[in-house]
Amino acid sequence: MTRLMIAGGAVALAALLGSCTTMSKDQCLAGAWGEKGYADGTSGYPMTRLDDHAKACAKYQVAPNPTAYGSAREDGLRSYCTFERGWAEGRAGNAYYGVCRPEEEQVFLPAYQDGRMLHEAEAAFETAQNTLNSAEDRIENREDKLEAKQNELRGEGLTDEERERIRDRIQEVRGEIRDARRNARDARDALDRAEWEVRRVRRELSGRYPV
Repeated sequence: MTRLMIAGGAVALAALLGSCTTMSKDQCLAGAWGEKGYADGTSGYPMTRLDDHAKACAKYQVAPNPTAYGSAREDGLRSYCTFERGWAEGRAGNAYYGVCRPEEEQVFLPAYQDGRMLHEAEAAFETAQNTLNSAEDRIENREDKLEAKQNELRGEGLTDEERERIRDRIQEVRGEIRDARRNARDARDALDRAEWEVRRVRRELSGRYPV
């Protein structure tokens, strides 16, 4: 099931990658399909990556060499489908396109999944930290506005209507401060949970990986 989930996400990402130009004019004209295949193999791209290159080079009337590309890509995959690379790819949050042979995947995939687990835990921690920072910035901003409005209310020459409008705004800002403080409390709780999860995952993976 996990492999299917990874492969499913990889298909969507592959479609996105395919929407970009993968080779320049100079690269197409050079026709170094073996070099391109090897590079794509070491990057873990599926064979369908060649279709993207073909589209990129079609505008220059250049057709790929599937044999040279495919053979070199297989060579590149041998340096990709390893325990160490699986951990590194997962740790970086990179997609896995299901390109390793079954016997290689038995080594690559567990390390990749462990790396992704830590990557996602750390990403959740960073998101929680950013949410807390945003809430605290909002509190500071609204407190400054509250002080400014209170000073404005103490000004001279204001009409009753103007004073009433300022008082209404002061109440609104106080409500915004309460909301921001509540958001900050929630964010601190989320940050504590995320930090605990990062520590849990690191403990679980310690000894097997450089965490």
